[in-house]
Amino acid sequence: MTAPPRQKRPPRPIDPARLDELALAYVARFAVSAAKLETYLKRKLAERGWAGAGEPPIAAIVARFVAAGYVDDAAYARMKAGSLRRRGYGQRRIGQALDAAGIGLADRAEAAAGEHAQREAVLALARRRRLGPYATGPAVTDRAGRERQLGALLRAGHRADHARALLDAADPQAAEAWVAEAADQENDA
Repeated sequence: MTAPPRQKRPPRPIDPARLDELALAYVARFAVSAAKLETYLKRKLAERGWAGAGEPPIAAIVARFVAAGYVDDAAYARMKAGSLRRRGYGQRRIGQALDAAGIGLADRAEAAAGEHAQREAVLALARRRRLGPYATGPAVTDRAGRERQLGALLRAGHRADHARALLDAADPQAAEAWVAEAADQENDA
């Protein structure tokens, strides 16, 4: 004889103190932007309901966390852009990720990479995905293979001139010299 399944209790509605606790726990655990924190709190309220009087103070909580320094969109933009760049993503793809996180144009512009960093990113992707001079096995010289590699670099958000320059490199040393050339130009400027 089996017992009937237990009925799952509906979650209790969120009160003002619990909303504060949820916000604090979220920013303590994750690096977030103000827009992401606001979206999270709205989602939690939609799931569980609101037990307080009037409208939930989401905007006030977000503003208080920004003023306290718990949420910093500029720092989040720099961190996220740097992380994506190290993984080999280009400026366009990084801009899309920051836009999705609700980062404003000013903070996105501040996190934008220079020429050298953009070239390092395309080189990192080529190494990771074994594209261009980093391809193993027989070199990809046919047009279809080159187009596939070019497409992969463009989908990762890299500029077409950077993608072509990397694919045109004869060997890894030539690709690294192309990146170093941009570093020298930035140091001279």
